[in-house]
Amino acid sequence: MTDVIDQIDRALVMVSDVVGGITGDLLAAPAPCAGWDVRTELNHLVGGMRIFAAELDGTDPGGRHEDDWLGGDPQAAFGTAAALDRAAWHRPGVLGKDVRLGFGVVPGPMAALIHLTELLAHGADLAVATGREALIDQAACRDLLAVMRGMDFGAFRRPGMFGPERPAPDGATPHRELLAFLGRDI
Repeated sequence: MTDVIDQIDRALVMVSDVVGGITGDLLAAPAPCAGWDVRTELNHLVGGMRIFAAELDGTDPGGRHEDDWLGGDPQAAFGTAAALDRAAWHRPGVLGKDVRLGFGVVPGPMAALIHLTELLAHGADLAVATGREALIDQAACRDLLAVMRGMDFGAFRRPGMFGPERPAPDGATPHRELLAFLGRDI
């Protein structure tokens, strides 16, 4: 499970590439998360990264998840959150501690897997919404989906988290299979 930190690093690179091209009108495009546009989903992702980093560092994140984390410069806000996130996951012993999340306390390895899921799912959502799917790390999505299928994922299928699995079209790419598994209507 220690390689989950490497997977988080890889996901951060992927999402950084996706976010780097999100400007102007793309922020208002509808996102695969029901009822959200790209700005809302990016803000959710940045807020989650800041909150995870603060929890791992034992600091105050400076806001709540639903606050405006993007301000007037979404790319800069993402860059700051990514740097804090990466540094927090590389703290010595990070996987050995319990992490407090919105729904309860989980062991470090589970928190890392949940965070990886957030990065890949929201990163893929943003790529789909903005026409940047070529930037998605298909191997990372395939690997994460295999892990999810091998665990009891039902506990995460609830309002505010993930919906029921939806069918993926025949021949779907790994990221679209992952999004369908997480309840996205792709």
